[in-house]
Amino acid sequence: MFIDHSYIYKLLEEGEGASPEEIQRILDKAREAKGLTHLELARLLQLEDKAALQEMFEIAGEIKRKIYGNRIVLFAPLYISDYCVNNCMYCGYKRDNAYLRRRLTQEEIQEEVKILEQMGHKRLALEAGEDPEHCDIDYVLEAIETIYHTENERGKIRRVNVNIAATTIENYQKLKEKNIGTYILFQETYHEPTYTKVHQKSIKNNYEYHLTSFDRAMEAGINDVGGGILLGLYDYKFEVLALILHNDHLEEKFGVGFHTVSVPRIRKAEGMALEDFPHLVDDEMFKKIVALIRLVIPFTGMILSTREPAEIRNEVIHYGVSQISAGSSVGVGGYKAQRLRIAKDQFQLEDHRTPIEVLKSLMKDGFIPSYCTACYRQGRTGDRFMPLAKSGQIQNVCAPNALMTLLEFLLDYGDEEILKLGEEVIAREVQVIPREEVKIRLIRNLERIRAGERDLYF
Repeated sequence: MFIDHSYIYKLLEEGEGASPEEIQRILDKAREAKGLTHLELARLLQLEDKAALQEMFEIAGEIKRKIYGNRIVLFAPLYISDYCVNNCMYCGYKRDNAYLRRRLTQEEIQEEVKILEQMGHKRLALEAGEDPEHCDIDYVLEAIETIYHTENERGKIRRVNVNIAATTIENYQKLKEKNIGTYILFQETYHEPTYTKVHQKSIKNNYEYHLTSFDRAMEAGINDVGGGILLGLYDYKFEVLALILHNDHLEEKFGVGFHTVSVPRIRKAEGMALEDFPHLVDDEMFKKIVALIRLVIPFTGMILSTREPAEIRNEVIHYGVSQISAGSSVGVGGYKAQRLRIAKDQFQLEDHRTPIEVLKSLMKDGFIPSYCTACYRQGRTGDRFMPLAKSGQIQNVCAPNALMTLLEFLLDYGDEEILKLGEEVIAREVQVIPREEVKIRLIRNLERIRAGERDLYF
């Protein structure tokens, strides 16, 4: 198995007590954005020196700006069913929690999608509990089709990423045929004894089957996969090393690793107490984790949800995170019920800002909010995306696409304040497009959008 627990423990032991000179050598190497060895990562994971940590954050920020520029992609989760046969200790949807379960009808999915589109969203992450009877693959496939075919007067959802339980090659092929974006699955914890403990009496209890889900997904033709760990289940040093080992396995076997990595922390949920989890990650540890992931897999996207408070989100996007959710609900039917507070949330959220409030904050901090989905629709995914990213060529399309989707948002959903702020951002960013032919085409497309056209992209 590619997650070798003894190898990880050996790395952590060997990584202890690195000299200041060795730490500086590793940081200098990291600055080149070519990744780090497992042992180098193990040494940085145990770094405590404040000056060296500050330098690490600065390097992570340099790398992030070099690869992603100042773009931040926005999305929202869409929960379609809270039926679940699993009894995961950390989850509000666990089987032992007694409440009236529900799954959305296709008509209710349409209602949720219309609300999300009215908020300006173009990219969703479909979420559902695991229940072979009430939430089988056919229901999920129908939901994806419903999302893609639901349209408001101002547009529709352009990309559906999917976060459902580990499944078979046959089912992954069916998801691929529905034109999904990224298939996302959190390993939760790579530490097998902990994995077994927190998933007792659950279908999800099969560690190896869950761990090899991305192998099956890629064998089925899904070339964009997104991994993640639920920080707080076990020692974060072990988890980060294991996450990188998983990425390395996919790169070696399929030629491409994670398209994205998610870094959620355990939050309070019904039927659980945070005191029962001795490995909780505090804010300083969390910032360190985000920066380290950016150093070791520099070209991989990093996702941050509204589990995190606004002040933490605003900080870590400077040195790691490239995608954030906004205006999220984590309950089934939650967007329609948000004001009434009648949806059953899976866990507690910390950032309750509206999408417009998030966009204003991003732009005031110098970022370009992006609703771009062009790479998926142009086939720039999987092993086609990474060479473009590593060569820097992807910059010639990402920044222009971000600006065009931002202008769409401003014109269709913005208020007077955000329109003024956004136009200033667009005017500034157009001038720094490096290739003149790209700049000319972008300016032309922006005028077409102002004249009423939509969904233009490079």
